[in-house]
Amino acid sequence: MTQDAPDDSTLRDILTAIHVVGVVGVSPNPVRPSYFVARYLGLRGKRVIPVNPGHAGETLLGATVVAGVGDLPPEVDMLDVFRRSEHVAPIVREALDHLPGLRTVWLQIGVVSDEARAMCAERGVNFIQNRCPKIEYQRLFGELRMGGFNTGVISSRL
Repeated sequence: MTQDAPDDSTLRDILTAIHVVGVVGVSPNPVRPSYFVARYLGLRGKRVIPVNPGHAGETLLGATVVAGVGDLPPEVDMLDVFRRSEHVAPIVREALDHLPGLRTVWLQIGVVSDEARAMCAERGVNFIQNRCPKIEYQRLFGELRMGGFNTGVISSRL
């Protein structure tokens, strides 16, 4: 089990082991970070299930958007949360109760929750906050050059 600042080996293990990611708060707008992180994870072979009640039933990145965490299939093993910190604890509580295969809860950059961390620790679920899986994946698997960018051109697109 991990907390805020897992070491690189643990992060690498987590990113390698995940297969099905529920992305809470994903936007259909391709310039939003939630969209390009979800897209990136999909391009890395992860099955991405978008969660956004305002777009439930629509197709996004080849998957049907679900309204809430309770609508995610049980095989979700990572929850990636793009919601403000004050909204995180109820989302994580529902995920822990609903998703038997959940192994990792990941809160995006700027999102923190001590309450969610405690709930995950109690259940033995990996917990990472204030980080981005796309950035960590690129950093740990050699997709970034010294300047922090793969191509030398700054872009949010893949």
